[in-house]
Amino acid sequence: MPESTLPSLYVKTGCPWCAQARSVLDGAGHNYREINVTDSHEAFAEMQRISGQTKAPVLDWHGDILADFGADELVPFLAKRGLATPV
Repeated sequence: MPESTLPSLYVKTGCPWCAQARSVLDGAGHNYREINVTDSHEAFAEMQRISGQTKAPVLDWHGDILADFGADELVPFLAKRGLATPV
């Protein structure tokens, strides 16, 4: 799958919630494009534009946005879309 068609996960360096999001997505076998906003003003602005806030992580799942979340929010977000989550 071309990277441009993958869901996007916006993260910040050292963010524990971002690491948790990676773990859930990786554990469920989902492919995604990781965008680190720590050192990119353009990526940070894009994250802020799509989510309306400045906190990470932000997941853009084909236009469905989940912002400033942990695993407790990510698992139901994926399940609601019929997507597998880790066991």
